Amino acid sequence: MILQDLELVSVTKRYGTTVAVDAVSHHFKSASYTCLLGPSGCGKSSTLRMIAGHESVSDGSILLAGRDISHLPPAKRGTAMMFQSYALFPHLSVRDNVAFSLKMKGIDKPERYGKAGEMLELVDLSALADRLPDQLSGGQQQRVALARALITRPQVLLLDEPLSALDPFLRIRMRAELRKLQKELQISFVHVTHGQDEALALADEVVVMNNAVIEQAGPARTVFNAPKTRFVAQFMGGHNVIALPEGHFAIRTDAVTTTAPDQGTVAADILAIEYQGTHVSVLTKIAGDQEVTALIADADFFAHPHNPGDRIGLTWDANSLHPLTA
Repeated sequence: MILQDLELVSVTKRYGTTVAVDAVSHHFKSASYTCLLGPSGCGKSSTLRMIAGHESVSDGSILLAGRDISHLPPAKRGTAMMFQSYALFPHLSVRDNVAFSLKMKGIDKPERYGKAGEMLELVDLSALADRLPDQLSGGQQQRVALARALITRPQVLLLDEPLSALDPFLRIRMRAELRKLQKELQISFVHVTHGQDEALALADEVVVMNNAVIEQAGPARTVFNAPKTRFVAQFMGGHNVIALPEGHFAIRTDAVTTTAPDQGTVAADILAIEYQGTHVSVLTKIAGDQEVTALIADADFFAHPHNPGDRIGLTWDANSLHPLTA
């Protein structure tokens, strides 16, 4: 085992008779960026909070560097958590917010301010050290919360939907900053999100959860390109699920092309057309009332445009079909 590896061993969380996390086992590689992805109520936030020590473990174990941390208080685990709300103290300066945990440990002011200064330099906020949180933008507040979490030098940083409060432009910018920071620090980041694009942009590994269990885990590109279940294919987006005599298959929307009705693999009727900038999404219905979307390059679509109600052909390479197990 690599020194800083995090591992869940049959971890279960019950709230009364409700099972929020059901015997989940997973090995997180050290110095990796992992995104826990799934819909609301799937168990991802409960899993993160159990790792942090903010929720008790009903059954199973959480191991960090080979040590069982399941029943340790949060401050003794070697983890730090960055909350969705940032939870900054409004009456404290940026510097004092970042240094707060060191103050609670009894570290004197010169030392804790020195360490806070290092963290603020890391997140490029040195010039704003004397400001109060309400004098900062949302992105700046997020970086303060990040510096405050990192000042404890955790082995694992836990992030609970940290980008959800930001506008779309800033969200994309902060994704790049989080990824860069994780690479520089070489510690493990475990990041909860319900955004597929966020997970794909950030993660070395994506862990897709549904109904309290892990449906699929693996490198981001593998999970997107080769989903194993119907749920993963549909939740990750960008895929059609097609029922054929041999079973159910997933196929990427950009692997489906449109042709004349008599030239395609199957005949289809256009239900809707949506312009998406670089591409046009063509939603169709084929036999058996199955809906299939084709994502067509902008120039290709407008060279031979179609309208809702038109009958067309759909075609795809058989090698682009991925069999689903469930």
